[in-house]
Amino acid sequence: MSDWRPRLVALDVDGTLVNGRNEMSPVVRETVRALREKDIEVVISTGRSVPGVMDTADKLGFERGYAIGSNGSLVFTYRPTEMLRAVTFDASEAVRSILDRMPDVLVAVEEVGVGYRVNRAFPSDELGGTITVQSVEELIGEPVTRVIIRSPEHSTEEFREVVTDLGLTDTNYYIGYTAWLDIAPMGTSKASGLDFLCDHLGIAQSDVLAVGDGNNDIEMLTWAGRGVAMGQALDEVIAVADDVTGSIDDDGVVDVLRPYL
Repeated sequence: MSDWRPRLVALDVDGTLVNGRNEMSPVVRETVRALREKDIEVVISTGRSVPGVMDTADKLGFERGYAIGSNGSLVFTYRPTEMLRAVTFDASEAVRSILDRMPDVLVAVEEVGVGYRVNRAFPSDELGGTITVQSVEELIGEPVTRVIIRSPEHSTEEFREVVTDLGLTDTNYYIGYTAWLDIAPMGTSKASGLDFLCDHLGIAQSDVLAVGDGNNDIEMLTWAGRGVAMGQALDEVIAVADDVTGSIDDDGVVDVLRPYL
């Protein structure tokens, strides 16, 4: 692929563009900006909601663009924000199953473009946008684009074991580095969001470069013409990638993008 050049680059946010403190290094910012100046479409592709996407766009200094949000449930343009696709689902059964096993978990559902509705307060800075507290029944009373389950009192291993044992059906779900679970509509992923966007833009799947580090990036890296895992990525992410770059601490995404400048 020495002479291959992408037409669209899809970039994960947490662990790819920013570190655990939500900091973006100057070299990452300037390299991503330079890529767009070469007429390559740069798409933010993240589990974050709209406010989180906009925070990343602000860090990059992007006034406009396309984004995949909420692990593929949302596909939109920004400034102004215009939804091209929003996929919703009935999360009530999945949430009730989890609460039966772990009654003290925190639950949040996305309020598109606004923030989240939650049953109790999450740890500070974990959710963006406007936060509204409601009962669980109110949260799951209507279809939503995304549900977050958070269990600060459990280790990641304990949380993973419980979630795996539940055998959630009719949903896609992703377990984060912490005791954090994202639940999305069945068949929805960053890959499905990119597939929709590429069809909208007239860009072939084979012309897409994707970079990420989490298990919510597996479908995206597998789907893209070239998928690159960050150096600190989970083993299962590295296993499906075409290549592996440096870690977030080494600004690994820069090494992936520089050859195309």
